[in-house]
Amino acid sequence: MRTAILAFAVLSSLISFGAHGQGAAKTASAQDYPIRALRAIVPSVPGGGTDISARIVTVALGEALGKQIVVDNRPGGGGTLGVAIAARALPDGYTVLMGSIATHGINPALFKNLPYHPIRDFAPVSMIGTTPNVLVVHPSVPAATMREFIAYAKANPGKILYGSSGVGGSPHLAMELLKTMAGIDMLHVPYKGSGAVLTELLSGQIQTTSSSVTGQLPYIKSGKLRALAVTTTKRSAQLPDVPTVIESGIPGYEVTIWYAMFVPAAVPKPIIARLNAELVKVLNGPELKTRLAQTGIDAASSTPEELAAFAKAEVAKWTKVAKIAGVHPES
Repeated sequence: MRTAILAFAVLSSLISFGAHGQGAAKTASAQDYPIRALRAIVPSVPGGGTDISARIVTVALGEALGKQIVVDNRPGGGGTLGVAIAARALPDGYTVLMGSIATHGINPALFKNLPYHPIRDFAPVSMIGTTPNVLVVHPSVPAATMREFIAYAKANPGKILYGSSGVGGSPHLAMELLKTMAGIDMLHVPYKGSGAVLTELLSGQIQTTSSSVTGQLPYIKSGKLRALAVTTTKRSAQLPDVPTVIESGIPGYEVTIWYAMFVPAAVPKPIIARLNAELVKVLNGPELKTRLAQTGIDAASSTPEELAAFAKAEVAKWTKVAKIAGVHPES
């Protein structure tokens, strides 16, 4: 009997020690983090806004953390492939995801069976940056301002052709939101990529589009395209003389292209807090702000809680816009 009691006591002590030991190991790992290089999954091809912001930010963040952050481009499925890989990654803080309006705002409105859940599968770290779309028209369109364009569209229902880089993308939904809020009717012409849209717009085959400031800027400055309004709530530093859509008489209209960092949902909170603190610090530094601004991106940091609330609101917003636009979720 004594032997049995002694054995039970020893076993209980070992179990207790093991549990405390594991807790200590977790605490230590969070305190020592990071001890090796990190991987930043970018769910798009090199060269786009998500990739550009990721490469600028990860260099600065890696220097702050004292470890390299390797960018891993995983395009496919409108961003769903790379995001799914990040969702299934080991939640140890060594895999981060560069998310965006597409991955955590629009895709949930477009796909019935996403291979990830934008809210449940991820823990937010911080917002990284924002950039506006700009609504431009071909010079043949008799409108020098947004108000004149809306008046022209109302006088010519269904005659204006607008192009987008594909059904369900932010340029498409941005214009559908404009149609609804301004009470105008335009015809959508989807293309395979923004390059094709630009070619057709410059040749006058279509009359208008709404896409990133960065891609349109050279043609706006040369006079080949006319900028009517930017889609954010404040003017673009690159186009300070171009008013917002809100200033142009459509209160409440906003389309902000945004980029943010997420990690798998089960990453320990102390690691998220460390990532957030370092990321906020570098994003608020003048050097990184300048580098992002040169690409048309305004640096924007946040708390994890602020990003969580924002992403949730974006999903609700774009689900509503997609429904209004008649864009049905794909399987």
